[in-house]
Amino acid sequence: MSEQVKVNEQESKTFRVQGFTCTDCAKTFETNVKHLDGVSDAKVNFGASKITVTGNTTIDALEKAGAFENLKLRDENEKKVEREPFWKQKENIKVYISAILLVISWFLGEQLGEEHFLPTIGYAASILIGGYSLFIKGLKNLSRLKFDMNTLMTIAIIGAAIIGEWGEGATVVILFAVSEALERYSMDKARQSIESLMDIAPKEALIRRGNEEMMVHVEGIQVDDIMIVKPGQKLAMDGVVIKGTSTLNQAAITGESVPVTKTIDDEVFAGTLNEEGLLEVKVTKRVEDTTLSKIIHLVEEAQAERAPSQAFVDKFAKYYTPAIVILAFLIAVIPPLFGGDWSEWIYQGLAVLVVGCPCALVVSTPVAVVTAIGNAARNGVLIKGGIYLEEAGALKAIAFDKTGTLTKGVPAVTDIINFGENDNDLLLITAAIEKGSQHPLASAIMRKAEEKGLKFNDVSVDDFQSITGKGVKAKVNNQMYYVGSPNLFEELHGSISSDRKEKIAEMQTQGKTVMVLGTEKEILSFIAVADEMRESSKEVIGKLNNMGIDTVMLTGDNQRTAKAIGKQVGVSDIKADLLPEDKLNFIKEFRRKYQSVAMVGDGVNDAPALAASTVGIAMGGAGTDTALETADIALMSDDLRKLPYTIKLSRKALAIIKQNITFSLAIKLVALLLVMPGWLTLWIAIFADMGATLLVTLNSLRLLKVKE
Repeated sequence: MSEQVKVNEQESKTFRVQGFTCTDCAKTFETNVKHLDGVSDAKVNFGASKITVTGNTTIDALEKAGAFENLKLRDENEKKVEREPFWKQKENIKVYISAILLVISWFLGEQLGEEHFLPTIGYAASILIGGYSLFIKGLKNLSRLKFDMNTLMTIAIIGAAIIGEWGEGATVVILFAVSEALERYSMDKARQSIESLMDIAPKEALIRRGNEEMMVHVEGIQVDDIMIVKPGQKLAMDGVVIKGTSTLNQAAITGESVPVTKTIDDEVFAGTLNEEGLLEVKVTKRVEDTTLSKIIHLVEEAQAERAPSQAFVDKFAKYYTPAIVILAFLIAVIPPLFGGDWSEWIYQGLAVLVVGCPCALVVSTPVAVVTAIGNAARNGVLIKGGIYLEEAGALKAIAFDKTGTLTKGVPAVTDIINFGENDNDLLLITAAIEKGSQHPLASAIMRKAEEKGLKFNDVSVDDFQSITGKGVKAKVNNQMYYVGSPNLFEELHGSISSDRKEKIAEMQTQGKTVMVLGTEKEILSFIAVADEMRESSKEVIGKLNNMGIDTVMLTGDNQRTAKAIGKQVGVSDIKADLLPEDKLNFIKEFRRKYQSVAMVGDGVNDAPALAASTVGIAMGGAGTDTALETADIALMSDDLRKLPYTIKLSRKALAIIKQNITFSLAIKLVALLLVMPGWLTLWIAIFADMGATLLVTLNSLRLLKVKE
């Protein structure tokens, strides 16, 4: 099959790679692929374990280019082939043989004496079997004067053999091979969080075309096909429900654990679980455009983005490795020139080479970033790169758009105060008149009438007329009614009684908009409408304030309404009467004051402010492409509760990255200080290097455990 996978001249194709252990190996593989015949460019994404190739080649040729690390490739959309169990893997079997030879040689050395030729032959065989692939890589690099981990280890092991330390050379080979195997294992574990996302949606679905029902692979499903989803099945594609009602568990996409009811005309996503009813869904997107595919693509791209600390580490390692080689050479040569023992100081120099491997340092950031971004994606939060992960961890202030973010964005009737007549009759008249109005508050009154079962569509309304900026008037049952602001009635009646004025002021102070129903002579009813607060807003703002983050509400509402809502929700600061460009200016001002500021909005009308903030956070990324495109972080569900979790995860990631870098450098420094009294041995050196790499990897995997 592999021979058939061709890539056309300038076409790009992406493959998944199995077996990457370190960023250096990924770079070597990228270089090897670039040199293949017919390939014009290649780009490796180490975090997501993928390579994108431009040009003409085959999977066989690519695997040959990765043979130095036994890399296996498969098509991007192909299912993962289960690897053999860790202990059965080919590359680990030679380690067992090497270890057995080492133990036998050590035992012979104890019995026959270290000078005997048998233990030396055993150690040499152990070195060759366990370190064969390492030496080939190391010697190749040495011929190109490229000093990476393999080069340093090769020089150290061959050097140990030359000065007669065969046993230590063999021990170093085995410990190094063990550390590589464990690194492979832990990196695979970190990447599994993304691989698991790929398995969420089924690879085929039951499709009805005409009168025929058939199972079709997702690649063959077309837009407008009808997909039949039975209870207990997962959806394979995005679409719109055209028949049936059911509850869907959307946790895979939005992170919401509570199932959501879906019925005709509702949007549904690939990867969600149909819990109880039979649904017929009209497919709206091809498989590569589904929300789930977009999430996976964006997360994998995010893992290729370099976090600032990773850029620092890479730059540091570039100068650090040659510096270690020079230091090792000086330690091996200078003391003997002043009377020291050559073999003792060459040994110390070799140990410094081993300690100097920048493995732990180089892996310290990418593992943490990959793990954190994967954990966030599984919890319904899309972080678009290591840089935003770090920025979110350093936030000092968060600005919230009010409508649709802190509030539901849908006005609702909160109070109805009638003067004398039946409640329902007056609401029926108001809803019938407002049916002709374009005002956003009209829909709230009509919804309230529907809730009460009032048939306002049957009421005949005549002479409807809009009174610009103040309200509307119309005739119902030959009586002229007015619906509008209190100002309209002040003009109509000359004044409003003081007790009624007080009632209006009181409701306005609570952040409500008051509409009045009346005739030319009297006021019949007050209807108060307000944008309802999200249940989670107060709790979320409280949590953020406790985390030491200043919270600011930005709104186009008047000062009085804004104050009422701001007080209710508990934000530290309120900015009212704002136009979209004012929001943008405030964000710029906050950046000067706090340096690190996030803006939370719905990603549509807040796009300029989202772009101007350090981190733009969009609400409800599922289903809104704009939010996915413009924001740096998208909360896939319409749930603010994901925000404190995101900050907590980012802060933890930032702390772990700092711990990893500090620890990697500290352990090297301590080992190097052991050179002074001559205590540094080769096996202490390899333990220091291997231990540091494993500890930073395991430390990073703690990010998988961060929960809401």
